[in-house]
Amino acid sequence: MKRNKTEQVRKLLEANPKIKTEDVCKKLGIAKSYAYVLMSKVRKALANEVSQKYEEIRQDLAQGRAKIRMQSAEQANNLPEGMTATEVEEIVADVSQAIAQHDAVNHPAHYTAGGIETIDFIEAKGLGYHLGNVVKYITRADHKGDRLENLKKAQWYLNREIEKSGK
Repeated sequence: MKRNKTEQVRKLLEANPKIKTEDVCKKLGIAKSYAYVLMSKVRKALANEVSQKYEEIRQDLAQGRAKIRMQSAEQANNLPEGMTATEVEEIVADVSQAIAQHDAVNHPAHYTAGGIETIDFIEAKGLGYHLGNVVKYITRADHKGDRLENLKKAQWYLNREIEKSGK
């Protein structure tokens, strides 16, 4: 049954990546905490699939670029009409960057480490702005940017929350 629910969540997320947890709960008749777990697992699996596909495409593109570089002037006639090898390389680089940015925007690795997306945890606990940022900066400290800087940002937001609560 769990596998069936996971597959159902996957279909829902594939159809609508921005679907809300509450909507998943209603459609599948499951508890919110269970929906968070399933959605996190499915998002992680989808992110892994995208990463694998990206790596395959990146390798294919790298091989293609190597072939273009090796082509002699006579062989360059195989390129699309009016295009140079440099232009093709630029297009390949743009496509590679677009693929990399897709995952970085929707499910960045520094927020999915540990099997649950940070945003899902923050929303499940109803932490609000200040405490949500504390969790965000702590969870990404070892995965993005300067660790100490992230921890200091978390501390800053925690101090704001403490000040706000003390009034």
